[in-house]
Amino acid sequence: MSRILLGLFLGLMLASVGLYWWQGRAAVEANAPPPPRPELPRDPDALPIADSANLTGPEPPEASELTREQRRFFRYDRNRDLVITRNEMLSTRSDAFRDLDKDGNNLLTFEEWAVTTADRFDAADTDRNGKLTAKEFATTAPRRATARPVCKC
Repeated sequence: MSRILLGLFLGLMLASVGLYWWQGRAAVEANAPPPPRPELPRDPDALPIADSANLTGPEPPEASELTREQRRFFRYDRNRDLVITRNEMLSTRSDAFRDLDKDGNNLLTFEEWAVTTADRFDAADTDRNGKLTAKEFATTAPRRATARPVCKC
């Protein structure tokens, strides 16, 4: 029983000290001097005048065109720390892997790869002679991203 009474007494004591301290800070802030007022112009309709003859600003930054290799690097570097980790390198291939993994077991078997490759070959072989000419082989190249059309607003 004495522990409970002691706990209540100490709790009330802490609360009163906190209240006293809070009230003391409020009195100091209320008596603080107001911030200085800015100097107002004499004519309220007058516009401010600046002597722009002697003013010079900073040089504008020059835009540097990224090379093709730098753009490719930044596509892999997801967190922009200028280092490509193994996970960052493999993350770009996960969608292609999922397309090849037909049964969805996260294992790519030879049969799954062979079927996809055979289908790709058959799609490129337009004359159906079982051979790819240079023109037919060019259709198997990965498509480059084309520029989006500009909005004609």
